Amino acid sequence: MTYAIIETGGKQIRVEPGRFYDIELLAIEPDEKVTIDSVLLVQHDGEVTIGQPLVTGATVEGTVMRHYRGRKVLVYKMKPKKKTRKKRGHRQEITRLMIDSITLNGEVFAFEGETEKETPVLDETPAEEVETAAEEVETAAE
Repeated sequence: MTYAIIETGGKQIRVEPGRFYDIELLAIEPDEKVTIDSVLLVQHDGEVTIGQPLVTGATVEGTVMRHYRGRKVLVYKMKPKKKTRKKRGHRQEITRLMIDSITLNGEVFAFEGETEKETPVLDETPAEEVETAAEEVETAAE
């Protein structure tokens, strides 16, 4: 499994290709590509590359899906016996980011198509051949 730890919006996030994450608001329009260069760690097939503080040549590419506002957080301040009360609310601006690929020194370690599993191909044997094979087994058993 390939993943990277990136820094965005003052927070560190563990990201994998093919998944989406909610991060601090980015000043990029929806359906546009974004490249994040502040990569702190890259892990691919057991090989871990750790930066000091950033991994040189590592990038994470993603697509902005949409912008929205998070849930409301209520802030209530009260001083007892003073009749002082303040009630305020806050809704954080959030960007939903789909991670497309993780790249290290020009080599793409993971991309969105890699996460999809292939469907197995079923053996298409005609029903007549199956019946004749079953009859041959029965006659051989007698």
